[in-house]
Amino acid sequence: MALSRDDVVRTALRLLNEEGIEGLTTRRLARELGVQSPALYWHFKSKRELLDLMAEAMLAEALPPDREPDPEHWPDWIAADARAKRHALLAYRDGARVHAGTLPTEDELPAVEAQLSALCRAGLRPRTALRLLLTVDRYIMGWVTEEQAWQQDAAGRGGAPFPDEALRTLPLLREAADVLRMTDHDTDFEYGLRVLVEGFRAEIARETAAGAGAGGPVVAAGPEAAEGDGPVWRHDRP
Repeated sequence: MALSRDDVVRTALRLLNEEGIEGLTTRRLARELGVQSPALYWHFKSKRELLDLMAEAMLAEALPPDREPDPEHWPDWIAADARAKRHALLAYRDGARVHAGTLPTEDELPAVEAQLSALCRAGLRPRTALRLLLTVDRYIMGWVTEEQAWQQDAAGRGGAPFPDEALRTLPLLREAADVLRMTDHDTDFEYGLRVLVEGFRAEIARETAAGAGAGGPVVAAGPEAAEGDGPVWRHDRP
């Protein structure tokens, strides 16, 4: 039976869970599939492309590409996507490390365009909308990288981190000890996500006000409109 790209990606994801990202080599993957290493390059040009495909597969079920973002309720779907992405990456050993540095595949670009369109209709310019998506994405990547490292290293710490005695003369850290010890990853993740979303909610208000002050709408009429078609940026920030 001919080897398919899906066979390669699924086997790579299984090896990732078994060996971690350091153990995922093209030589080991080829051996697992019963082929010579050069045969793999019919399906991907480099290990970087393989990682892109693995990242896409990790998120495919959690974030279906045909989902339709709602401009009116953009904070809800931004938050829901962030939660789904975090849980999808946590489901794989070193999931965040695999995803870090990946680029959207061509198959994923229409979904990104749909998100940008919804955010523009909500009141953001295309560049700001893309910055929102990238900022949230990088928050998730950083968070899950730390979360997985914390969990994987727990056995080697030889006890609970930051014991009470170490905080005895540090009243502020003692009061926030549960955050310092990362005892509730979900709550802490939600806090950071909320701060990001609220920050961009304020950005929408600023851009809308800038557009009103310039005597016209701040948002281009559709995804095909050029960035320069609307009023100029009215802030001192880039």
